[in-house]
Amino acid sequence: MNMKNLINRLKTALQNRARYIATRNEIARLPLDIALDLGLFRGDADQIASKAVWR
Repeated sequence: MNMKNLINRLKTALQNRARYIATRNEIARLPLDIALDLGLFRGDADQIASKAVWR
């Protein structure tokens, strides 16, 4: 692996981590009525965000 590929992989990993954190925080902060309307449980924000970003 050359340096350019390593930098690109690190950049992608950091971008994915930032997307995960933003998604997790948005889900966790949803008002309860909206979360329920969407069929989401705010306590599952970590798992939902992980699936949204990495799967």
